Amino acid sequence: MKRIVKGAIRDQKGNVFIMVLILLVVGGLILTPLLGLMTTGLIAGQVYEKKTDEYYAADAGVEDAIWKITHSENISYPYYYPEPLTVNDKSVGVVIYREDLDPTACGTEFTYRILSIAATDDGGGTAAIDSSITIDAHLSVSYLDLSALLDNAIISQDTIAIQPNNMINGDIWLPVDDEEHLDVGNHVTINGTVKDEDDESITWPTAEQLSTYYLDDVEGAPDPGPTIDIKYLNPKTIGPWYREGSLAVDNTGDPVTLVLEDTIYVAGDLQFQQPSVGNNYTIDLNGQTIFAEGSISFASNHITISGSGCIIAVGNINFQPGIAGGGDDFVLVLSITGETYFHPSGDFTGCVAGNTHVQLQPGCTINWISPEGKGLNVPWGVGDDEMPPITGLSILSWEIK
Repeated sequence: MKRIVKGAIRDQKGNVFIMVLILLVVGGLILTPLLGLMTTGLIAGQVYEKKTDEYYAADAGVEDAIWKITHSENISYPYYYPEPLTVNDKSVGVVIYREDLDPTACGTEFTYRILSIAATDDGGGTAAIDSSITIDAHLSVSYLDLSALLDNAIISQDTIAIQPNNMINGDIWLPVDDEEHLDVGNHVTINGTVKDEDDESITWPTAEQLSTYYLDDVEGAPDPGPTIDIKYLNPKTIGPWYREGSLAVDNTGDPVTLVLEDTIYVAGDLQFQQPSVGNNYTIDLNGQTIFAEGSISFASNHITISGSGCIIAVGNINFQPGIAGGGDDFVLVLSITGETYFHPSGDFTGCVAGNTHVQLQPGCTINWISPEGKGLNVPWGVGDDEMPPITGLSILSWEIK
């Protein structure tokens, strides 16, 4: 029995060695392709990471272009970035194209095409391959354009009251044309069309839009303080001014003309006070804008308005000055959220607008003429010296190439 067991043990010698040799052969056969697969996976991972970085870099280029479209002024299209951006160690070249669409009564709309190309220039490494990603984006941007509003002699979002013995040489616009919204007195002549939303759709400007627009004009401008006596101004010019609070203007000296040279922005109420007899004064708008976050009032005697320009208040406007000139100047009187009380001396040329109400006192004459060429500092759409407020932006397409 012992001999049989020993013989069986001797017969097993070398079996393990054979199994080891088999494993070595199999391992040798699969090791090379396995290492190749691992190398390919490593390179693929680096390429994927690189393409991801390129995508985010190109996306950042598009975002930067959108910021330029919405914030920059005086850009000629097509606009090529003078130098590539550097994002995620990628070189990003950006081009902006613009296509002008037909202006609408609600504003001016443009479509833009943005090409943002993020490139990798490899100098070595496992995945040393020059590559790039292009994002081709199209978007539509709407800008505030007050052209449609200025095409009317009188405009209101709610009601208009025209007292007896008024003459309106121009169109009138109301959302709804009926007796509840338009109250016309006796002996009123309207040489124009009374229009409503069925005839023309108009987007009313907001206080924020116009405030942002005119704040750019007075950035870094001096604050004149709460009261101004024109007598002590030398020279008799004002603007740009930014008043942090209310402002009262008066004249205690000889009759004088005060000329606006830039925007006057009042973060409160603005009052042109009644001067004493012999202290008359004239405000020459000179194509500029007076903007107040509160109300604006002009006293009824011894104050005169001349020149083209804009008088805009977030609150109410009490407009009772004399009107100088022969009718060639265009003046916009606009209350963004309140009422416009209108009773000047002399024939007025321009546009009178009030959000909730416009009231014409007896004996007024309003003549509408085209505001083109009058040099008004007001949003007319893209292409002016000042960037008009944006009313809407939408992405039409966003394609990765």
